[in-house]
Amino acid sequence: MRNKLLFGRSIDTGSWVHAVDPRAKLTGMVLYLVAIVAVGSWPALAVAAAFSICYMLSTKIPLKYYLKAAKPLWVLMVFIFVVQCLTVESGAALWRIGSWTLYSGGVSSGLIAAFRMGLLVSFTAILTFTTTPGLLNQGLSGVLKPLRRVGISSERLTLMMSIALRFIPTILDETHKILKAQAARGADLKELPWKEKGRMLVSLLVPVTVSAFRRAEELVLSMESRGYTIGAPRSEYHLLAWKGRDTWFVMSYVILAAAAVVYRLI
Repeated sequence: MRNKLLFGRSIDTGSWVHAVDPRAKLTGMVLYLVAIVAVGSWPALAVAAAFSICYMLSTKIPLKYYLKAAKPLWVLMVFIFVVQCLTVESGAALWRIGSWTLYSGGVSSGLIAAFRMGLLVSFTAILTFTTTPGLLNQGLSGVLKPLRRVGISSERLTLMMSIALRFIPTILDETHKILKAQAARGADLKELPWKEKGRMLVSLLVPVTVSAFRRAEELVLSMESRGYTIGAPRSEYHLLAWKGRDTWFVMSYVILAAAAVVYRLI
C-alpha cells in the first residue's frame, strides 16, 4: 500500500527543476493556481497544458507518475463535470429529459473544469516530486516569514505540515497491518462484496484513529523530552540561496498567470 502512495514522495532525477529554490517553487505553484483558476476557454487551457507538460518533462520524471498523482481525485473530477452539465444553460440543446435539458455549453464547461482540476493536481505534484520534505518545510518557512508581523508563527505551520507529510505513510502502514490481521481471521477485503467492503473500511476508522492519536502522543513526549521549543533559534542543515534560475523560474509563472488573467478579462 505504501508503494502506491505518490503524494509527498520525492523522486530524485538530477534535473534542473530539482535544484530550484523551494521558495521559488512554492511561489510558482501559487501563481500557477491563479492561472488555472483564470482559465475559462479551450485555447487558454491548451496553453496551460503545454506549459505544464514542458515543465513535467523537464523534471525527467515519467508522465505516468503525474497521472497517478491525479488518479485518486477522478471521482471529484466526474462530480465537477456532472454539476456543470446540470447547472450551465448555454449553447445548443443536446439532450432533453423531461424538464431538464443538456446544453453544449454545460458539457464544454464541465470538461474544462474537470481538465483544470486534473491539470492542477498533476502539475502541483512537481512540488513534492522534486523537493524533499525537509527542503519543502524550509522553503515554506521562508515564504511565510512575513506573517510574523501579524502574529502568525510560521514555525508552527511548517511543523504541522512536516508532521502531516511524515504521518501519511505511517498511517497507511498501520492500516495495511490491520487489513492483514483481519484477513488472517477470515475477513479478506479482496473476497468480500462491495457492500461488505464499505462496512469493513468504516470499521477501520476506529483502530486507525486510535493508533494515530497514540503515535501523536508518543511524538509529543519525544519532542518534549529532547527540549524542542517552537521559535527557539536553531541552525539549518541546508542554507537556501536565491539564484538567477530561481528568478527566471518564478517569472515564467508570472507571465503565465498574467496572460491567463488578461485573456479572461478580454
